[in-house]
Amino acid sequence: MKILVIGGTGTLGSHLVPRLVLGGHDVSVVSRNPVPYYTNPDIGWSQVNWINVDRAEATASGDWAKLMAKIEVDVVMDLLCYTGEANSIIYEAFKGRVQHFINCGTIWAYGPSKHTPYEEHFPRKPICGYGQGKVDIETFLMAKYREEGFPATVIHPGHICARKVLPIDPQGSRDGVGVYEKLATGKPVHLPDLGLATLCHVHGDDVAQMFELAMNHREQAVGESFSAVAPYAMSLLELTRFVAGIFGKEPNLAFVPLDDLAQHVSEQSFGIIREHVTMSLCVSIEKAKRLLGYAPRFTTEQIFVEAIDYLLESGTLKVG
Repeated sequence: MKILVIGGTGTLGSHLVPRLVLGGHDVSVVSRNPVPYYTNPDIGWSQVNWINVDRAEATASGDWAKLMAKIEVDVVMDLLCYTGEANSIIYEAFKGRVQHFINCGTIWAYGPSKHTPYEEHFPRKPICGYGQGKVDIETFLMAKYREEGFPATVIHPGHICARKVLPIDPQGSRDGVGVYEKLATGKPVHLPDLGLATLCHVHGDDVAQMFELAMNHREQAVGESFSAVAPYAMSLLELTRFVAGIFGKEPNLAFVPLDDLAQHVSEQSFGIIREHVTMSLCVSIEKAKRLLGYAPRFTTEQIFVEAIDYLLESGTLKVG
């Protein structure tokens, strides 16, 4: 199979591309920089056909559509599309010419749900522009599937992380190693409300697994969307307990109303935490398990162990 991966060197692409190459496929990767960031560059990457181009710059100049129209492949996997306009360009370039078009969405498209776990057919109610852009793309692709049979699949990952990619931390932020250092050394960590807001992490390789499964089970995947997350969501409270437990500690927690948390974290961190608390996502993977055979290898706990192991190994996190 000839496959084009657009944006193939990030957290997801770094795990997806080696899977495809080792599966015997002819893989072309569109990227600004032909270097995988998060996996071993010696595993499979020497067989990749690189297409070095900046998508944003090429789109602005009009060269992007021309370049895509010249590429002959069986499958397109677009990991780097955030607006309806960008998606329309790629659709026009490949309609009628590919067997399968797989787009990377996000669970951020779902919005806070009335019922949990959230299933793919539930209404989309995004609360931010990023989520709305992904909804627009999904709506467009599913309409084209119904109207003309355009072979689209949309995969919505949770918070993608890996050994070298820190998860959303147990406070619900991206505060570097700060929260991990506090939990490892018994320093106080402030949690919003009762700490019961939930997060849906997923390992980059498990998202890559779902892309590969969708391609291999084309008949079940075309015209469908799937959530790609770990087997279960976890609350901030349980995450703090688990991470502290890695270091043989009990978490030293202080619970404050969400708005008061702004007094204890940076402005940037507070904005991220507030979004995660508002969303408090808990997402089902039953559809992907049933139709594609999705079986995530990493639980949320295993994701954190791997990431913290790397922090310690690299000296980024110092606890003694």
